Amino acid sequence: MNPHDPRAQRTRARLKAAVLELALQQELASITMSALAKRAEVNRATVYLHYADVDALVTDAMEDAVAAVARAAALCPLDDPRDRAPGPLVELFEHVAVNAGLYRRMLGPHGSARFGARMRERLTAELAQRFADGSRPLGWDDVPVDMHAAYLSGALVGVIAHWVAEGGPAEEAALAFWRLFRTGCQAAG
Repeated sequence: MNPHDPRAQRTRARLKAAVLELALQQELASITMSALAKRAEVNRATVYLHYADVDALVTDAMEDAVAAVARAAALCPLDDPRDRAPGPLVELFEHVAVNAGLYRRMLGPHGSARFGARMRERLTAELAQRFADGSRPLGWDDVPVDMHAAYLSGALVGVIAHWVAEGGPAEEAALAFWRLFRTGCQAAG
C-alpha cells in the first residue's frame, strides 16, 4: 500500500475520524476494529491494512493535536510575568478545553499509553530544540538539555491529564501551569 495514494489517504482520514467519534462515546479499550470498520464504512481487513491496533490509530488521529500542543508549549516566552499566562499557553489550554472529552479519554486511566507517550516525546523534542537553539534559561547548564525538556513536558502532560479529569476554566489552568512551568525554567540557584 502506498501511503501517498489519495485513496489510502482518504481511508486513513475516515478511520481517524471514526476512532475519534467512538472515543468520545466509549472507553478506548472497548473500541474494536470491527466497530471502527463499521463507523468508517470500510472492510475490517482494511483497518488492519492501515493500523495494527486501535492504539496506533488513536495516536495517529491525535498527531495534529499533539503537534499543536508541542508548538504552543515551545512558543511560551519564558520571561513573561508570573501573574499572566502567555498567549500560546492560554490557546493550548483553550484547545484542550474544546476537546476535553477526547483528552480525558486519551489521558485517563483507560486511555492510550501510546498517545500519552507520544505527547511527551513531541513536547520533549520541541522544548529540547528550543533550548538547543539558545532559548534555554540561564543557570541550567548542569542539567542535560533533554532531561530538562523531558521534565517540563512530563509536567505539562500531567497537568493536562489532571485538569481534564477535574475540570475548571482554561484560563485558570493555563495560569496555574504557567506559574509552575516558569518556576521550572527559572535559573537554578
